[in-house]
Amino acid sequence: MKPCIVFVGPDFAYENLNVQFSSKVHLVHPDATQQDVAKAMTGAVAFLDASMKVHLTNDMFANSPDICIISCATTGSDHIDREVLDKRGVQVRTLREDLDLLMNLTPAAELSWGLLMACARKIPSALEHIRSGSWNRELFPGIMIKGKQLGIVGCGRIGGWMARYANAFGAEVVGYDPYQEVLPENVRRVSLEELFEQSDFISAHVHLTEDTKEMLGAKLFNRIKPGAIFINTSRSGICDEDALLSVLLSGRLGGAGLDVLNGEPDISGSPLIAYARTHDNLIITPHCGGFSPDAVKLVCDRAMGKIMDKLNL
Repeated sequence: MKPCIVFVGPDFAYENLNVQFSSKVHLVHPDATQQDVAKAMTGAVAFLDASMKVHLTNDMFANSPDICIISCATTGSDHIDREVLDKRGVQVRTLREDLDLLMNLTPAAELSWGLLMACARKIPSALEHIRSGSWNRELFPGIMIKGKQLGIVGCGRIGGWMARYANAFGAEVVGYDPYQEVLPENVRRVSLEELFEQSDFISAHVHLTEDTKEMLGAKLFNRIKPGAIFINTSRSGICDEDALLSVLLSGRLGGAGLDVLNGEPDISGSPLIAYARTHDNLIITPHCGGFSPDAVKLVCDRAMGKIMDKLNL
Protein backbone atom coordinates (compact mmCIF):
# COMPACT_ATOMS: atom_id res chain seq x y z
CA MET A 1 0.00 0.00 0.00
CA LYS A 2 1.32 3.42 -0.94
CA PRO A 3 1.87 5.89 1.90
CA CYS A 4 -0.81 8.55 2.25
CA ILE A 5 0.15 12.23 2.13
CA VAL A 6 -2.34 15.01 2.80
CA PHE A 7 -2.00 18.10 0.60
CA VAL A 8 -3.83 21.34 1.35
CA GLY A 9 -3.43 23.94 -1.35
CA PRO A 10 -4.65 25.01 -4.79
CA ASP A 11 -6.04 22.49 -7.25
CA PHE A 12 -3.43 23.19 -9.93
CA ALA A 13 -0.61 22.45 -7.48
CA TYR A 14 -2.27 19.20 -6.40
CA GLU A 15 -2.64 18.11 -10.01
CA ASN A 16 1.00 18.93 -10.71
CA LEU A 17 2.19 16.92 -7.69
CA ASN A 18 -0.12 14.02 -8.46
CA VAL A 19 1.30 13.69 -11.96
CA GLN A 20 4.83 13.55 -10.57
CA PHE A 21 4.40 11.37 -7.49
CA SER A 22 1.23 9.24 -7.82
CA SER A 23 3.28 6.15 -8.66
CA LYS A 24 4.91 6.25 -5.22
CA VAL A 25 2.41 7.89 -2.87
CA HIS A 26 -1.33 8.35 -2.43
CA LEU A 27 -1.91 12.09 -2.40
CA VAL A 28 -5.13 13.19 -0.67
CA HIS A 29 -6.54 16.66 -1.33
CA PRO A 30 -9.29 17.56 1.18
CA ASP A 31 -11.20 20.81 1.28
CA ALA A 32 -9.43 23.43 3.37
CA THR A 33 -11.66 23.05 6.43
CA GLN A 34 -10.62 21.76 9.83
CA GLN A 35 -13.16 18.95 9.71
CA ASP A 36 -12.12 17.64 6.30
CA VAL A 37 -8.41 18.04 6.93
CA ALA A 38 -8.61 16.33 10.34
CA LYS A 39 -10.44 13.37 8.78
CA ALA A 40 -7.86 13.03 6.00
CA MET A 41 -4.94 13.22 8.43
CA THR A 42 -5.95 10.21 10.53
CA GLY A 43 -4.42 7.71 8.11
CA ALA A 44 -1.63 9.85 6.69
CA VAL A 45 2.12 9.72 7.22
CA ALA A 46 2.88 13.26 6.05
CA PHE A 47 1.24 16.64 5.55
CA LEU A 48 2.09 19.17 2.85
CA ASP A 49 0.61 22.61 3.51
CA ALA A 50 0.49 25.18 0.74
CA SER A 51 -2.42 27.24 2.00
CA MET A 52 -2.12 28.18 5.71
CA LYS A 53 -5.93 28.37 5.71
CA VAL A 54 -6.40 25.66 8.33
CA HIS A 55 -5.22 25.91 11.92
CA LEU A 56 -3.52 22.56 12.57
CA THR A 57 -4.24 21.82 16.22
CA ASN A 58 -2.70 19.54 18.83
CA ASP A 59 -5.91 17.46 18.81
CA MET A 60 -5.60 16.91 15.07
CA PHE A 61 -2.05 15.64 15.49
CA ALA A 62 -2.99 13.50 18.50
CA ASN A 63 -5.51 11.74 16.27
CA SER A 64 -2.93 11.29 13.49
CA PRO A 65 -0.31 9.03 15.10
CA ASP A 66 1.44 8.11 11.84
CA ILE A 67 2.30 11.67 10.78
CA CYS A 68 6.11 11.85 10.69
CA ILE A 69 6.72 15.16 8.90
CA ILE A 70 4.96 18.45 8.21
CA SER A 71 6.30 20.22 5.14
CA CYS A 72 5.14 23.77 4.43
CA ALA A 73 5.38 25.37 1.01
CA THR A 74 5.50 28.69 2.87
CA THR A 75 7.95 30.55 5.06
CA GLY A 76 5.44 30.86 7.90
CA SER A 77 4.19 28.11 10.20
CA ASP A 78 2.49 30.01 13.02
CA HIS A 79 -0.80 28.24 12.16
CA ILE A 80 0.62 24.93 13.39
CA ASP A 81 0.43 23.86 17.05
CA ARG A 82 3.70 22.27 18.16
CA GLU A 83 3.14 20.58 21.54
CA VAL A 84 2.15 17.13 20.28
CA LEU A 85 4.58 17.28 17.36
CA ASP A 86 7.49 18.24 19.61
CA LYS A 87 6.75 15.38 22.02
CA ARG A 88 6.82 12.94 19.10
CA GLY A 89 9.88 14.51 17.50
CA VAL A 90 8.01 15.37 14.30
CA GLN A 91 9.76 17.97 12.18
CA VAL A 92 7.99 21.02 10.78
CA ARG A 93 9.88 22.04 7.65
CA THR A 94 9.36 25.42 5.98
CA LEU A 95 10.83 27.38 3.10
CA ARG A 96 12.86 29.49 5.50
CA GLU A 97 15.56 26.83 5.10
CA ASP A 98 15.52 27.14 1.30
CA LEU A 99 17.25 30.43 0.65
CA ASP A 100 18.51 29.25 -2.73
CA LEU A 101 14.91 28.95 -3.90
CA LEU A 102 13.47 31.91 -2.02
CA MET A 103 15.93 34.47 -3.32
CA ASN A 104 14.45 34.11 -6.79
CA LEU A 105 10.79 34.15 -5.73
CA THR A 106 9.41 37.67 -6.11
CA PRO A 107 5.57 37.53 -6.03
CA ALA A 108 5.23 38.73 -2.41
CA ALA A 109 7.59 41.64 -3.05
CA GLU A 110 5.79 42.46 -6.28
CA LEU A 111 2.43 42.62 -4.50
CA SER A 112 3.98 44.80 -1.78
CA TRP A 113 5.19 47.26 -4.39
CA GLY A 114 1.88 47.06 -6.20
CA LEU A 115 0.02 47.97 -3.00
CA LEU A 116 2.40 50.87 -2.44
CA MET A 117 1.75 52.22 -5.92
CA ALA A 118 -1.99 51.60 -5.70
CA CYS A 119 -2.12 53.62 -2.47
CA ALA A 120 0.12 56.38 -3.80
CA ARG A 121 -1.93 56.79 -6.98
CA LYS A 122 -5.36 55.92 -5.53
CA ILE A 123 -5.87 53.34 -8.26
CA PRO A 124 -8.80 51.34 -6.78
CA SER A 125 -10.89 54.43 -6.03
CA ALA A 126 -10.07 55.91 -9.44
CA LEU A 127 -11.29 52.69 -11.06
CA GLU A 128 -14.54 52.80 -9.08
CA HIS A 129 -14.94 56.43 -10.11
CA ILE A 130 -14.71 55.47 -13.79
CA ARG A 131 -17.05 52.51 -13.33
CA SER A 132 -19.65 54.92 -11.98
CA GLY A 133 -19.52 56.83 -15.27
CA SER A 134 -17.52 59.79 -13.96
CA TRP A 135 -14.31 61.39 -15.23
CA ASN A 136 -12.62 63.86 -12.88
CA ARG A 137 -8.90 63.41 -12.38
CA GLU A 138 -8.72 66.22 -9.82
CA LEU A 139 -10.28 63.87 -7.27
CA PHE A 140 -7.21 61.61 -7.42
CA PRO A 141 -3.99 63.57 -6.81
CA GLY A 142 -1.10 61.12 -6.77
CA ILE A 143 2.11 60.99 -4.76
CA MET A 144 5.28 61.05 -6.86
CA ILE A 145 7.57 58.27 -5.62
CA LYS A 146 10.78 59.72 -7.04
CA GLY A 147 12.57 61.69 -4.35
CA LYS A 148 10.50 60.24 -1.50
CA GLN A 149 11.77 57.94 1.25
CA LEU A 150 10.83 54.29 1.68
CA GLY A 151 11.38 52.77 5.12
CA ILE A 152 11.73 48.99 5.14
CA VAL A 153 11.10 47.09 8.37
CA GLY A 154 12.86 43.77 7.90
CA CYS A 155 15.56 43.88 5.25
CA GLY A 156 15.76 40.23 4.28
CA ARG A 157 14.73 38.68 0.99
CA ILE A 158 11.49 40.58 0.34
CA GLY A 159 12.78 43.77 1.91
CA GLY A 160 15.78 43.54 -0.40
CA TRP A 161 13.56 43.34 -3.48
CA MET A 162 11.54 46.31 -2.22
CA ALA A 163 14.77 48.30 -1.93
CA ARG A 164 15.61 47.47 -5.56
CA TYR A 165 12.18 48.55 -6.76
CA ALA A 166 12.43 51.80 -4.79
CA ASN A 167 15.88 52.54 -6.19
CA ALA A 168 14.55 51.97 -9.71
CA PHE A 169 11.84 54.56 -9.02
CA GLY A 170 14.34 57.08 -7.69
CA ALA A 171 13.38 56.86 -4.02
CA GLU A 172 15.73 56.97 -1.06
CA VAL A 173 15.64 53.83 1.10
CA VAL A 174 16.22 53.42 4.83
CA GLY A 175 15.93 50.18 6.75
CA TYR A 176 15.56 48.70 10.19
CA ASP A 177 16.69 45.14 10.85
CA PRO A 178 18.55 44.18 14.04
CA TYR A 179 19.26 40.69 12.67
CA GLN A 180 20.98 41.71 9.43
CA GLU A 181 24.59 42.77 9.86
CA VAL A 182 24.72 44.04 6.28
CA LEU A 183 21.70 45.75 4.76
CA PRO A 184 20.88 45.58 1.04
CA GLU A 185 22.73 47.89 -1.32
CA ASN A 186 21.71 51.56 -1.12
CA VAL A 187 19.78 51.06 2.14
CA ARG A 188 20.73 53.34 5.03
CA ARG A 189 20.32 51.89 8.51
CA VAL A 190 18.12 53.84 10.95
CA SER A 191 16.30 53.15 14.19
CA LEU A 192 12.69 52.01 14.05
CA GLU A 193 11.58 55.32 15.53
CA GLU A 194 13.51 57.30 12.94
CA LEU A 195 12.08 55.15 10.18
CA PHE A 196 8.49 55.91 11.23
CA GLU A 197 9.15 59.61 11.76
CA GLN A 198 10.96 60.20 8.45
CA SER A 199 9.56 57.82 5.84
CA ASP A 200 6.92 58.68 3.25
CA PHE A 201 6.28 54.98 2.70
CA ILE A 202 6.77 52.16 5.23
CA SER A 203 6.77 48.50 4.22
CA ALA A 204 6.97 45.67 6.77
CA HIS A 205 8.58 42.32 5.96
CA VAL A 206 9.02 40.53 9.28
CA HIS A 207 8.49 36.95 10.43
CA LEU A 208 6.05 36.60 13.33
CA THR A 209 7.84 35.50 16.50
CA GLU A 210 7.50 36.25 20.20
CA ASP A 211 10.00 39.07 19.68
CA THR A 212 8.12 40.63 16.76
CA LYS A 213 4.54 40.26 18.02
CA GLU A 214 2.91 43.70 17.79
CA MET A 215 6.33 45.30 17.39
CA LEU A 216 4.58 48.00 15.37
CA GLY A 217 2.34 49.50 18.02
CA ALA A 218 0.66 52.71 19.09
CA LYS A 219 3.88 54.48 20.12
CA LEU A 220 5.28 54.07 16.62
CA PHE A 221 2.08 54.78 14.70
CA ASN A 222 1.53 57.95 16.73
CA ARG A 223 4.98 59.11 15.58
CA ILE A 224 4.48 58.23 11.92
CA LYS A 225 5.16 60.97 9.40
CA PRO A 226 1.84 62.70 8.60
CA GLY A 227 0.46 61.49 5.29
CA ALA A 228 2.70 58.42 5.14
CA ILE A 229 1.56 55.16 3.54
CA PHE A 230 1.95 51.86 5.42
CA ILE A 231 2.26 48.45 3.73
CA ASN A 232 2.14 45.06 5.47
CA THR A 233 2.27 41.81 3.51
CA SER A 234 4.10 39.72 6.11
CA ARG A 235 1.99 38.77 9.15
CA SER A 236 -0.80 40.70 10.81
CA GLY A 237 0.50 39.79 14.26
CA ILE A 238 3.50 42.09 13.94
CA CYS A 239 1.16 45.08 13.87
CA ASP A 240 -1.24 46.45 16.48
CA GLU A 241 -4.31 46.70 14.25
CA ASP A 242 -6.15 48.93 16.72
CA ALA A 243 -3.28 51.42 16.59
CA LEU A 244 -3.23 51.24 12.80
CA LEU A 245 -6.96 51.89 12.62
CA SER A 246 -6.61 54.80 15.03
CA VAL A 247 -4.13 56.67 12.83
CA LEU A 248 -6.27 55.96 9.77
CA LEU A 249 -9.32 57.39 11.52
CA SER A 250 -7.42 60.44 12.75
CA GLY A 251 -6.10 61.17 9.26
CA ARG A 252 -2.47 61.09 10.36
CA LEU A 253 -1.82 58.04 8.18
CA GLY A 254 -2.36 58.83 4.52
CA GLY A 255 -3.17 55.28 3.51
CA ALA A 256 -2.41 51.61 4.00
CA GLY A 257 -2.15 48.47 1.92
CA LEU A 258 -2.56 45.15 3.73
CA ASP A 259 -2.36 41.56 2.55
CA VAL A 260 -2.79 40.13 6.05
CA LEU A 261 -5.39 40.53 8.81
CA ASN A 262 -5.91 39.21 12.31
CA GLY A 263 -8.26 36.23 12.32
CA GLU A 264 -8.01 35.53 8.60
CA PRO A 265 -9.67 33.90 6.75
CA ASP A 266 -12.62 34.73 9.05
CA ILE A 267 -12.57 38.50 8.69
CA SER A 268 -16.28 39.13 9.26
CA GLY A 269 -15.66 41.01 12.51
CA SER A 270 -12.53 42.88 11.45
CA PRO A 271 -12.65 46.62 12.22
CA LEU A 272 -10.24 47.21 9.34
CA ILE A 273 -12.60 45.51 6.89
CA ALA A 274 -15.42 47.70 8.18
CA TYR A 275 -13.24 50.79 7.69
CA ALA A 276 -12.25 49.75 4.16
CA ARG A 277 -15.90 49.46 3.14
CA THR A 278 -16.41 53.18 3.64
CA HIS A 279 -12.94 54.67 3.06
CA ASP A 280 -10.76 54.78 -0.04
CA ASN A 281 -7.36 54.99 1.67
CA LEU A 282 -7.20 51.37 2.87
CA ILE A 283 -6.59 48.58 0.35
CA ILE A 284 -6.86 45.00 1.58
CA THR A 285 -6.03 41.86 -0.40
CA PRO A 286 -6.73 38.24 0.73
CA HIS A 287 -3.20 37.14 1.71
CA CYS A 288 -2.36 36.49 -1.93
CA GLY A 289 1.18 37.87 -1.93
CA GLY A 290 2.85 34.55 -2.64
CA PHE A 291 0.01 33.20 -4.76
CA SER A 292 1.41 33.00 -8.26
CA PRO A 293 1.01 29.63 -10.00
CA ASP A 294 4.57 29.78 -11.31
CA ALA A 295 5.95 30.24 -7.81
CA VAL A 296 3.47 27.91 -6.08
CA LYS A 297 4.47 24.98 -8.27
CA LEU A 298 8.14 25.55 -7.45
CA VAL A 299 7.63 25.75 -3.69
CA CYS A 300 5.28 22.76 -3.63
CA ASP A 301 7.83 20.67 -5.51
CA ARG A 302 10.49 21.64 -2.95
CA ALA A 303 8.21 20.89 0.00
CA MET A 304 7.22 17.54 -1.51
CA GLY A 305 10.87 16.67 -2.02
CA LYS A 306 11.45 16.94 1.73
CA ILE A 307 8.62 14.49 2.37
CA MET A 308 9.94 12.03 -0.19
CA ASP A 309 13.39 12.22 1.39
CA LYS A 310 11.90 11.58 4.85
CA LEU A 311 10.01 8.54 3.52
CA ASN A 312 13.09 7.33 1.59
CA LEU A 313 11.10 7.27 -1.64
